[in-house]
Amino acid sequence: MKRYQTFITFLALGLLLSCQYEFPEPDLLTPDSGQADFTKMVTIGSSITAGVMDAALYNRSQQNSFAVILANQMKEVGGGVFNVPEIDAEVGDLILTPTGGGLGRLILTVNRNTGSILPSPIIPGNPITPFTGDKSSINNFGINGLSLAGALLPASGDLQNPTHPLFNPYYARFASNPGMSTPIEDAAAALADGGTFFVFWLGKNDVLPYALTGGAIPELLTSDQDFSQRYQAALGTMLQANTEAKGALGNIPNINELPYFSTVTWDALPLPEALANIANAVYSDYNAGLDNLVTAGMLSEAERDLRKINFIPGQNGFIIEDKTLTDFNGNGLPSIRQSNINDKVALTTGQVLGQIIGNDPNMIVGVTVPVGDQYILLPSEQELMTEKINAFNQIIATAVSSNSDRLVLVDAKNLMDNINQGLVNANSVAVTNSISPPNGAFSTDGVHPNARGSAVLANHFIQSINDKWGSSIPMTNPNSFMGNDLPR
Repeated sequence: MKRYQTFITFLALGLLLSCQYEFPEPDLLTPDSGQADFTKMVTIGSSITAGVMDAALYNRSQQNSFAVILANQMKEVGGGVFNVPEIDAEVGDLILTPTGGGLGRLILTVNRNTGSILPSPIIPGNPITPFTGDKSSINNFGINGLSLAGALLPASGDLQNPTHPLFNPYYARFASNPGMSTPIEDAAAALADGGTFFVFWLGKNDVLPYALTGGAIPELLTSDQDFSQRYQAALGTMLQANTEAKGALGNIPNINELPYFSTVTWDALPLPEALANIANAVYSDYNAGLDNLVTAGMLSEAERDLRKINFIPGQNGFIIEDKTLTDFNGNGLPSIRQSNINDKVALTTGQVLGQIIGNDPNMIVGVTVPVGDQYILLPSEQELMTEKINAFNQIIATAVSSNSDRLVLVDAKNLMDNINQGLVNANSVAVTNSISPPNGAFSTDGVHPNARGSAVLANHFIQSINDKWGSSIPMTNPNSFMGNDLPR
């Protein structure tokens, strides 16, 4: 049976668009630092601050992080050298798998058999190697996968205990004292050593891992109390490191809106009429069992209608696990249904949908074998995500308000919302919430911005900083930065 490669074929449309961009008019304002001092900037954050793109940290991505772009623009108003712990990897190590497994960054590739355009890893990847430069001169403490707990605990860099849940090889490679130092201590030490300004963007990874596992592991969500305590401790360390330094704090974007959850659509399963009929026959007893439960008063009609399975010729929702359904496994009825418009589908679903299990033509993922919980954000999980993000962002906003003379809030959530609504452009060129070249702002992993998106983000930081302290850091031109590479 044919494998149904339905993954982001619409990207081909983007390739037909012109890759020519308009450039901005020269800045009319004379660059000025205003009431802030940008002589030495220190950044602390997670993967976006580090420059992860295409599910990897590699040379080109690291040098095009929003932090590097921001630092380059600050040079126009007295900013100094901005050193990063060079990764020294042309390809990088794939980070959206548990181990990377020798695979490198994702690139768009054309399936020669189906014509579909898929993100696929480069083989081989580059292993994560220790940073051999001067650790004391680092400015960018952006660390892939860094949570608030990881920022505060030495286990993040403990090379003697790499199995610890908080161990982070991206920090261990440049920790000042592996197993003893913490990321926030190292960043604070850099700020204390002549630092004048800092960017603090932690908190995303107290939500994102839950989303990337489809809400299957609730323990990955940080409690509100722990988030508040850890955030205050981490931020307090930075504020105390240099009581004169000012800073910009980013909040948490709406993760539900990431193209990681919109590139593969809920109806990504195409079936010819013959196969649709066969699949419907497979589920005839299941559907009849639902009707019997309604008659017995054990199931509402609304839930029955949600659970009933009906395939049609053409595009279909696929079979998924749904742990929120009433449990009737004792009656021989699994907790499954077809995906619908209210579900968020992980980008990685495109790699499994339509796969045949064990060479058995009757075992087709999404048709006779349900797609696992880890691939789908159910409506209830999306609501929980929204509640968490709103609660965490309120904690962040309160922290800024409590130190309003020294801090400015950079509303990354608002920027993401505006991109999602099509309200953002770079000098009349649209910036889209997609991985589709040339206008997509996100790299091929659907989570991290590409270089062009990072430039848009850097401008968002610049605007907030300029508005707060009357500075005139010049904006960069996002259209001079690369989007995603064209498919190979």
